[in-house]
Amino acid sequence: MTTEHPLRIATLSVHACPLAPLGSWETGGMNVYIREVSRQLSALGVEVDVFTRQQGEHVDMVVPLAEHARVIHVPAGPPRYLLKDRVVAHLPEFICNMRDFVQNDNPRYDIVHSHYWLSGRVAGYFKSAWQVPMVAMFHTLAELKNQVSASDDESESELRMGIERMTVATADRVIASTATDRSHLETYYQAERSRVTILPCGVDLDLFGPGDREAARRALGLQSERLILFVGRIQQLKGIDVLLRATSILAHRRDVPPFRVLIVGGRPSGERNDPETRELLRLQRLVTELDIERYVGWVGAVEQVGLPEYYRAADVTVVPSTYESFGLVALESMACGTPVVAAHVGGLLATIQEGENGFLIPDRDPEHYAHRIADLLEPSELRARFSLSARDRANQFGWKRVASQLLSLYEDLAIAQRRGERPAVVWQK
Repeated sequence: MTTEHPLRIATLSVHACPLAPLGSWETGGMNVYIREVSRQLSALGVEVDVFTRQQGEHVDMVVPLAEHARVIHVPAGPPRYLLKDRVVAHLPEFICNMRDFVQNDNPRYDIVHSHYWLSGRVAGYFKSAWQVPMVAMFHTLAELKNQVSASDDESESELRMGIERMTVATADRVIASTATDRSHLETYYQAERSRVTILPCGVDLDLFGPGDREAARRALGLQSERLILFVGRIQQLKGIDVLLRATSILAHRRDVPPFRVLIVGGRPSGERNDPETRELLRLQRLVTELDIERYVGWVGAVEQVGLPEYYRAADVTVVPSTYESFGLVALESMACGTPVVAAHVGGLLATIQEGENGFLIPDRDPEHYAHRIADLLEPSELRARFSLSARDRANQFGWKRVASQLLSLYEDLAIAQRRGERPAVVWQK
């Protein structure tokens, strides 16, 4: 693509900073996606500015992310963590301060790309103000979450669903991570198929890969016991209770070797109104009721650079979520050669191939999980085959490939814009 300047992208991630530590209620795969894609786009010569809400008093407004990428912390409301629904009230301030920054810094953006519903509201404004194409990616959808939510903490508001629908109607292109995701956008949000592009998430193949399993086990203090691993946020949607009930079943089976379950993730504040704290307390009570304290270890949040050690040490990773738009944890585990037992939901179907590189469980029955976990605890031809196949599958999802595909999408939209071919869609206030 020939341009007068390098392609410039305004990436909007209002509530999730790509520099934030992972593992809390509000940080996870989306943070990783934005960080890694921005870095890879930078390596391709694209200039990327990631605009996110300031959540700390002593945070620099502009922080370099890569050679051609930076994170811009926009003041909007108190400079601390806020629940997403409370961020909505501060979106006008976010828009105002972002507009002032852009006017002073004077970049000319070719594309505005929103991540998540909060950012969609902001991106719609700048699409109209700058007269540039808008790309939207939701990562999770309210309609789907509400179908499986088990508590008020995890149910999504009508406000969110309304903004999601408006964003779908306004964006020139909506990114779906899987064919299932695209189908959901069409069914529940009336998205036009011609405006939905399937572009999978990725994995850092330089960080996540096979390694010295015994060294990893020693580093984690493991002896001869097998390791069952969970990595993720402490939320009911993640299905940790199913894993705990499966653990109880395994503990009573005589044909199962000694094992340990490690739960990696979570940064509960300890405050009663913190949903993560409430869920952690609920799960800990369940551990006591099931009498499995000696089997279960709570690790807490681990920075991404430390996760490969856990995956390499594990015999199996379990992903029992009730909803996953993609499922980065499964892909990270597979890249390290550790097979996965996961729920038959959402984006997990795009990476895990039943009976080839892992097992997909069609229901929330702990007996089914226990059965398949047990199949992978002992060294066997099956586990060796799954391990090789899992690595081969994960190698198809490197971030470089994802960024290259995203760049092609950006270039197509920029060219269409220049030719006057972009659909005349405007943000409706």
